[in-house]
This record gives sequence, structure tokens and C-alpha cells, in this order.
Amino acid sequence: MTKTGQRLERYKTGAATRRAVLGDKHVSQSDKGKTEFDAPFQDLITEGAWGQVWSRPHWSKRERSMVTIALLAALGHHEECAMHVRATKNTGASREDICEAMLHVAIYAGVPAANSAIKIIKKIFEEEDTAES
Repeated sequence: MTKTGQRLERYKTGAATRRAVLGDKHVSQSDKGKTEFDAPFQDLITEGAWGQVWSRPHWSKRERSMVTIALLAALGHHEECAMHVRATKNTGASREDICEAMLHVAIYAGVPAANSAIKIIKKIFEEEDTAES
């Protein structure tokens, strides 16, 4: 297979994985906002993050979800962290899993990072609970 063919396959795999994790609604809405300016970036993350990393077989989507949430919380990337917390309905990561991840963030990245993320996560949980009622 040519390099172009390999990239196309990674892109297709990445697009499917992205939809499986984030959901059709989120991806479709995100794709509607894509412009000529950010299209190369969107292609990069679809092929790289979703097609090469999230699609690897060794870890489950649940495990990748927990690690991703912890990393995003540790780095203070709150919007992305929130998006991945919402995606746990598709990855199988439980609220208990997220709690454990935040304990790791507190010890290894600092209490302020975990505290900020926990506030956001609790708000998401409250929204989900309200929507289910």
C-alpha cells in the first residue's frame, strides 16, 4: 500500500473511532464548523489522534478515556476535558473511573489542577442527571 493509501486508511479509521467516542451529533456539529483555515488541523487530529492513537488495539476505549481525561485535567485544558467526560457514555469509563483519575491528577499534577477539573466534571454530572430525570 502506498503512503497515500496508508494515510487514507488511518483517516477513515480515525473518523470512525472519533464518531464512536464523541458521538455522531458532536462530530457532525464540529464538521459543520470546519473552514479552509482549520481543515488541515482537523485532518491531522483525525488521522493522528484518532487514527493512530485512539484506534490502537492494546488499550480499550475506557482506558484511553481515563488517561485522556487525566492528562487534559492535569494540563488545564478544561474544554477538551469536559468533552471527553461527556464522551464516557460511549467509552465505558464510569464516574468511579473518573474519580480515580482525578486522584491521580491531584497527586501527580497538583491539587489545583484536579480541583479545577473536578468542578467542571461535577457540573457535567449534574447536567447529565438532570437530563435523565
